[in-house]
Amino acid sequence: MTTNRDKEALVLARLAAQIMDEKKAEEVRILDLRRVQGAPAEYFVIATGNVPSHVSSLSDAVHENVKKATGQGPNKVEGYQNAEWILMDYFDVVVHIFQRDKRQLYRLDELWSDGEEVEVYSK
Repeated sequence: MTTNRDKEALVLARLAAQIMDEKKAEEVRILDLRRVQGAPAEYFVIATGNVPSHVSSLSDAVHENVKKATGQGPNKVEGYQNAEWILMDYFDVVVHIFQRDKRQLYRLDELWSDGEEVEVYSK
């Protein structure tokens, strides 16, 4: 059964993914983790930036546009100083923005491969 909270989380996940896609992030993915036991969130949004300045600008764009659209800011942001892997925690949605080498090193896509991939743009 899908609740309003589930729908809101999916809307936020898609919004974050679309913002990053429009800002030229690479390999933007949304993973639905609602059926994965022990998952720390309902959705992960994962994207790759080219260099630290691109990674931080993607984070800035997500923060600004999600806040504008929903009034919601992240509960926590980690990794902004180094901009190798920025984590933005929106409770039900966690946004991960990596530099390519860090994404390959930590392999979140593989680690959470039990999650179902969701289309970034709804049909």
